Amino acid sequence: MEGFRMTKASEKSTILVVDDEKLNLDLISILLRNRGFRALVASSAMEALSIIETESPELAIVDYMMPGMDGFSALKEIKRRFPDTYVIMFTGKGSEEIAVELMKAGASDYILKPFVNKDLIERVQKVLQIRRVELKNRELLCEREKLLREIEGWNRELEARVQEKTIELKRAQAEIIQTEKLSTLGFFSAGMAHEIRNPLNSISLFIQLIRSGLEDPEKLDYTEKIMKEISRIDGILRKLLDAVKRPKFEIKEVLIDKIIDETLGLFKSRIDMHKISVMRDYKGIPPAIDADPLEIEQIFSNLFVNSIEEMHDGGTLTVSLDHNEKEIFIKVSDTGKGIPQENLNKIFDPFYTTKKIGTGLGLSVVLRIVKTYHGRIEAENNPEKGVTFSITLPLTGQPPQ
Repeated sequence: MEGFRMTKASEKSTILVVDDEKLNLDLISILLRNRGFRALVASSAMEALSIIETESPELAIVDYMMPGMDGFSALKEIKRRFPDTYVIMFTGKGSEEIAVELMKAGASDYILKPFVNKDLIERVQKVLQIRRVELKNRELLCEREKLLREIEGWNRELEARVQEKTIELKRAQAEIIQTEKLSTLGFFSAGMAHEIRNPLNSISLFIQLIRSGLEDPEKLDYTEKIMKEISRIDGILRKLLDAVKRPKFEIKEVLIDKIIDETLGLFKSRIDMHKISVMRDYKGIPPAIDADPLEIEQIFSNLFVNSIEEMHDGGTLTVSLDHNEKEIFIKVSDTGKGIPQENLNKIFDPFYTTKKIGTGLGLSVVLRIVKTYHGRIEAENNPEKGVTFSITLPLTGQPPQ
């Protein structure tokens, strides 16, 4: 431990004798050396402080009455600046009041003049023994505090890892639930699409036959509306199938930043109409990946539609792009009203929507495409307003065929 030096039995303890009388210095230093101690001497308090600073003695024997800085002032200064140097005071005044004053100031012991040599040595050995015990205790306490800090750090690290694993587990559970939902929907939607399209085709044929024999403009208008509704139902079926089943695709080299820019260009008129500002934050342009460009475009088309519909009265659409050696990171943020916290875990569910118009399949399609490319997508509300969709796509690897 820094700041003090432990004294072992085999080592000489250094003792500083401080007295303005040379005879006392000589006699005490000889006595100490004869008993195996390393003795240093100082004839004044100022000289003593200088020696303590350079030699770090274990013990100082200081005379109470000295010219200039007296022994009591020297004691207080030693304990303030060099707390690991213990002090025994010499005093010719044997009052109890002085003894209490010295002990309160930090003296380890005091010896009355004149003294007996044996008594002096015994007092010195006792103080040195106390010093060894106290410094060892201090060392052990410091070690204890260090261990407690390490344990506290380990506990914090363990808590963080548990929290991290808990979040990962919840995310994995959510992905499993989403996969099961899409799988179940896929099973039913394939059959539903077949069963619905057969009568839908028949209805369409019959309406076309009826239209060929009609001349009444009003009735022709009715048949036109029926045909539009048939087309709308067929469109819903196509979206439903897109959400759960991958249609035909063509793998090419795709530059994500180019797809984003082109898709934003398709929405320019709507963006301008709603007075929406577009911010591109491309920290890093990733290299090309192998993907179907129409599928990647569909991700951004659906996300941009959602954002624009949330900002009818203006706002900011921000697209961030970055990557590392393994993954591409994309964020699409808006400044709309956001998503109620209790609904965040539902937004990728098929048919879930809070809008008056829409099928609720757009984000399900996005989820299906992202998972097709072994990626991840998450949504969270921004601290101020709006929502951010975060997408992570692998930079390398062929998507499933």
